[in-house]
Amino acid sequence: MNLSHEEEDRSLSLSKFESMLKTNKVFFFDSEEFEDIILHYLDNGKINLAKKALKLGLEQHPRSTGLKLVQVEILIFDDKLDVAEKLLSELYAIEPTNEEIYIQKANIYSKRDQHEKAVELLQVALKYTDDYADVYSLIGMEYLFMDNLELAKENFIKCLEEDTEDHSALYNVVYCFDFLDQNEDAVVFLNSFIDKNPYSEVAWHQLGRQHYVLKQYEEALRAFDYATLIDEAFLGAFLEKAKTLEKLKRYEDAIECYNTTMELDDPTSFALLRVGKCYERLGNNEKALKFYLKTVHEDPLLDKAWIAITDFYIRRKNYQKALYYVNKAIGIDNENRLYWKRYATINNALHFHEEAEEGYRKAIEFGDSNLDTFLFWADTLQFLGENEHAVKALLDATEIFPDEYEIEYRLAGLYFLMHETDKGVFHLSNGLTLNHKHQTLLEDFFPLVYHSSAAQEVIKRFKKK
Repeated sequence: MNLSHEEEDRSLSLSKFESMLKTNKVFFFDSEEFEDIILHYLDNGKINLAKKALKLGLEQHPRSTGLKLVQVEILIFDDKLDVAEKLLSELYAIEPTNEEIYIQKANIYSKRDQHEKAVELLQVALKYTDDYADVYSLIGMEYLFMDNLELAKENFIKCLEEDTEDHSALYNVVYCFDFLDQNEDAVVFLNSFIDKNPYSEVAWHQLGRQHYVLKQYEEALRAFDYATLIDEAFLGAFLEKAKTLEKLKRYEDAIECYNTTMELDDPTSFALLRVGKCYERLGNNEKALKFYLKTVHEDPLLDKAWIAITDFYIRRKNYQKALYYVNKAIGIDNENRLYWKRYATINNALHFHEEAEEGYRKAIEFGDSNLDTFLFWADTLQFLGENEHAVKALLDATEIFPDEYEIEYRLAGLYFLMHETDKGVFHLSNGLTLNHKHQTLLEDFFPLVYHSSAAQEVIKRFKKK
């Protein structure tokens, strides 16, 4: 591995420093070496070693501004903001044009949620710095904290104008475009960025994502192709490319792409599941099932995988197998509304109405708020002769769907059956007002009620209006 001179020097300094700690001998390092050693440990989360190096550094170079600024950084990390601020004031008196003093002061204000003050100080740092990219990036982050996405975006773009290799700034720019729903503007920006930096795999990848969101799948595929050509190990780009190929119904190519991701890294449950879906779309049911089973083996908590297997058998009307797998899924997570909804559907198909009722009830209890779930639940309760419970389920549904004719006709039928004629009339009138063409619902579900004189009277009155 070829190391740059800087990396070689740092590596030698680190070895020398760590050897000193082991032997208790004291070696001399210049202040910049100490700074590099401390920042290396900070970057790697080895705070105690960073503090040891700082202590030794300050003993050998008590007047080093660079080391004192690193000390400020550690104090800020430890939330000793007042001590850090005092030290910065002392440093400011010595070096009022040192941009790092303003950057660290801004850091303190940021920690105190005074982001506008932080921006002011960073603007001053711009006057003294040689590293404009870093300061623009910090200003962008402050604007992100203030939820000012436009100004954040503007500063991240300035950062990229200074340093096209700053990938985090590029991701942040795209994040701002995404958050502001400016996907077309993002495409324009990324295309202009690529014109100047045609080998930026990150830019091609982000361009592909924007085209994908805009449902421009051919353009997305082209962008992901470039990203994977530039970086043949770009896992994220291969995944996005595979998803795009699925959208283009090129399932065999998508499988090949997902397989590439599994060669680059351990197979993910997402990739295994998508391969299963592709095989199912190609009509290769045996391979589809094999990959669905691999997915639940890889990630037993992934509900999409259990649902894929269950739905696979539901589509083939193999309800016994579907029931077996949905029961396994419920055994792992018995509060998953998607599992309970399918449990209800399968039991309904098998004419196990009490189990179906439990499934719909549990699905709603665990957060299902779909109209059809409430309707199926009420219909099942009615079939079981539990009319009062069916009414309660439908009244609960009206809290979410206040103007739904399917609920009103069912309530009308149930109230007439329960001899609560006034309520039946009220709900039948509501149903007719909301959608008179679908009064056949009452006939389908409650034929005796529909042909009764009381119901016919309401329908005649409505027609005369």
